[in-house]
Amino acid sequence: MGDKKLQQASAMQNNIQILCTRPLTKTLVQQALQQAILIDEISFIETAAIKNIAVQQEIQLAATQIATVVFTSMNAVEAVVNYLDGQPVQWNIYCIGTTTNQLVKKYFGEQQLAGIANNATELARLILKNRTIDKVIFFCGDQRRDELPAILRSDNIDLKEIIVYQTMTVTNLIDKKYNGILFFSPSAVESFFRKNKIPNTTVLFAIGSTTANEIKKYSTNKIITSNQPGKENLVATMIAYFT
Repeated sequence: MGDKKLQQASAMQNNIQILCTRPLTKTLVQQALQQAILIDEISFIETAAIKNIAVQQEIQLAATQIATVVFTSMNAVEAVVNYLDGQPVQWNIYCIGTTTNQLVKKYFGEQQLAGIANNATELARLILKNRTIDKVIFFCGDQRRDELPAILRSDNIDLKEIIVYQTMTVTNLIDKKYNGILFFSPSAVESFFRKNKIPNTTVLFAIGSTTANEIKKYSTNKIITSNQPGKENLVATMIAYFT
């Protein structure tokens, strides 16, 4: 029995060890395992939909309008959908990210999807190409980035922000050395480095340039940035790097 445990420990040491700072599907974890890459999933942020009368009234008012709507987060989509409770809307929806895009199609239908981009800056510029748009409703979280609102307002777009979810940091102290760490948001980066230090050999993987720039505030380690949004793309980028 002791020999078997030693063999298992040796096998674990030979595998690439990865920390993912948000949950993944079993399929993605299995894809990595097939390449001798072991992924630990430990969250460093939590999100929760904001539930109050004011937000409910704002969403219900938006639901009565033919509007241009923006989602940059899957959490915002889910929060709004819960408030709508199946109520149909006439929205032209712009969004970023693979998961957010999929949720928009699932809940609102592909016919209401007006545009997709890889990040908030590209999405804002895509919206501005449509010169008929003069008002936008932005469903977002309490820690949303400034890029999209700043670009739209600089072009005199009437931007209505409705905060529908909040982000909370989760403190986890890591006592294991990893070959790589996957980050999906600036908030998770800040939360991770609040209590943790890493070897200079650990490779850091960022979902996009905004997250990569946040990592640079805390570490000089090598950063690999996914060229497309979505958990699937970042995991694929990591697997390609180590295989």
